[in-house]
Amino acid sequence: MSNNTNVTFANVQASLGGEHFSAHASEIHGLLTGIVAAGFSFDDQSYLTLVSDFFNNGEGLGKSLKDLCKQLYADIWQSVLDDNFTFQLLLPDDDEALFERSQALGLWVQGFNLGFGLQQKDNKEYSAEIKEIINDFANIANLSTEIDDDEDTENAYFEILEYVRISSLLCFAELGAKPAQRSPDKILH
Repeated sequence: MSNNTNVTFANVQASLGGEHFSAHASEIHGLLTGIVAAGFSFDDQSYLTLVSDFFNNGEGLGKSLKDLCKQLYADIWQSVLDDNFTFQLLLPDDDEALFERSQALGLWVQGFNLGFGLQQKDNKEYSAEIKEIINDFANIANLSTEIDDDEDTENAYFEILEYVRISSLLCFAELGAKPAQRSPDKILH
């Protein structure tokens, strides 16, 4: 992810499990990235309600889950705004089984499309390139989970992963609402 060592797939997934939260870390990260890429305002805190509604049956989030979501949200914003393209999907490490990583990637793009759709539901006017990306993400989410654990499949996974990463940044570049630069308040004497 970023330089923030607490935001790793393993840490987030463990935190979710400790809260008896029935969601996957990749899917939550995808949802948050989808709303950000589709134009969600940096200052809007209603993303917590979205996470609660979709992953906790509308039940409120406890303090630790709110803090975790805030940390994920801040990390996403930091990385999509970084000129060095540091944005990464929150997925299991490369030493995990390819099956696990592929499943997590499918959940991530499902979450992204959900978040994107929620944010863009009233806006049907975006480029053909963005429409193609969203369609591709839907196809990626529906890829078979029966995969061979060989070098060719591993290479294909990394190609798809990079396509999803770059495509997410393209969506943000076209539709994202960059935080406003705030000027310091003037002091009157």
